[in-house]
Amino acid sequence: MLQRLSISNYALIDNLEISFDKGLNILTGETGAGKSIILGALSLILGQRAESRYFYNQQKKCVIEGSFKIEGFHLKSFFEDNDLDYEAETVLRREISADGKSRAFVNDTPVNLNSLKALGEKLIDIHSQHATLEINDPEFQLLIVDSVAKHDELLNGYRTKFKAYKKATSRLQQLIEESDKAKADLDYFQFQFDELEKATLSADEQELLEQELYTLNNAGEIKRNLLGAYYLMNEGETSALIQLREAAHQLSALEKFNPEITELHLRLNSTIIELKDIAAEIDTLEQRTHTNEARVEEVNPRLSLIYNLQKKHRVNTTADLLQIQDELSGKIQQAVFGDEVIEKLKKQLAVDKKELEELAAKLSANRTKIIPAIEKQVLETLAEMGMANSALKIDTSNTTELTKDGTDHVRFLFSANKGHALAEMSKVASGGELSRLMLSIKSLVAQNTALPTIIFDEIDTGVSGEVANKVGQIMEKLADNLQVITITHLPQIASKGQSHYFVYKDDEGTATNTRIKQLNEQERVLEIAKMLSGDKPGESALQNARELLAS
Repeated sequence: MLQRLSISNYALIDNLEISFDKGLNILTGETGAGKSIILGALSLILGQRAESRYFYNQQKKCVIEGSFKIEGFHLKSFFEDNDLDYEAETVLRREISADGKSRAFVNDTPVNLNSLKALGEKLIDIHSQHATLEINDPEFQLLIVDSVAKHDELLNGYRTKFKAYKKATSRLQQLIEESDKAKADLDYFQFQFDELEKATLSADEQELLEQELYTLNNAGEIKRNLLGAYYLMNEGETSALIQLREAAHQLSALEKFNPEITELHLRLNSTIIELKDIAAEIDTLEQRTHTNEARVEEVNPRLSLIYNLQKKHRVNTTADLLQIQDELSGKIQQAVFGDEVIEKLKKQLAVDKKELEELAAKLSANRTKIIPAIEKQVLETLAEMGMANSALKIDTSNTTELTKDGTDHVRFLFSANKGHALAEMSKVASGGELSRLMLSIKSLVAQNTALPTIIFDEIDTGVSGEVANKVGQIMEKLADNLQVITITHLPQIASKGQSHYFVYKDDEGTATNTRIKQLNEQERVLEIAKMLSGDKPGESALQNARELLAS
């Protein structure tokens, strides 16, 4: 249940904090005082998108924080699935900066809006007077039936399988289209593949051939320079090696005079050995280097073949050509063996469809079984609220097409008066009748779900007198099982709450502020008396208020 709500810098609210009680909580106040503003702020920590234009002060950020007591509502698995820390008293916080950037937290762990919304839906159901319009929505009507049927595990299992089935169906269609195209292009793919395969390419072949051709085309210059280098190092009268040997001989004669010369002599001998090896390798490389026109005639056509293939396929390397060859092989395999994959997937889809149909049949059976109880309980609740002549019929029909909810379509048909034909509810019910009908339905759903809190925002629109008293009694009864917070203008309903909060505007200072205070017993009498007769209630109104509170 919602224990505490803190609001900072939102609409007409600078700073406001409310502590709610369990049971039935009543919010009253004049129109425009800010009751719906408080609900708007609450909706922000339930995942609704925010707009910075609603800020009290555009220079400050808006912060909304709510503390919820969630122990006993089976929410641990949600926290585990979303990698959140579970706390028996969980805190939801939303921070919105002046530039519109928003951050959300659950127990100080950052979350995205989708996660916040998913958790919020498990904590609070906010029902406004405008929400009665959704009563004619087929999805909402089916949701009512499913809530009372209590087959969440079955329904969630079906939806998981259905999602996978739809994904596999799309994959099948894609494979069929790809297979048809592959078959149509098979000859073309085969020709291209054969051409590449015949070329027997290797990944680094182009680079090696280009380097070899460059060497062959410059063999004369290479040979001349290698001979020159060898001559300077080893053959000339003043070659490097001859002079270095003479230098070594000079040093050897001096070793006896200075030990340091011995070290230098050894280093020079090592250098001579290294230079002899270099000279030998230059000589070998020179002897291997020669003009080879026959090899040039082999390399040039090979490179031309590679260049032509690259131009044809619009790539730059042999590695790219090999990748295209692999892709062509895959397309050919798909054209040749694609039907086998498609048939295998079709068989699996047939098995999956049969399983879905069996699950859908179980869902249908559960829904059909619970519908009479829904009709009975809704009508009984309506009778308590002065609509004893109402009639409700929940029609069901099945289709062969599987949907995310099974194969069922439901339609609520209603009549508020004896002898009138059943029809869609919006066509045969007034605003007040729709409000009572929705309250009856919400009351039934709340009894069958583990929802901690339900909020009614002026759901009593269109009712008065004894009917209003009956509506209050229904809310009072509903509050035995969960926390109920209701905004009302009716004294009959206001008198039913265990806790009563008064919302008002404070015009003192430089700006108008929305304030809230919890009323004590004396203040409640005065507030309800004002709701009965106006700002200056007489003794009779005060007495009437006392009687309402005592009833």
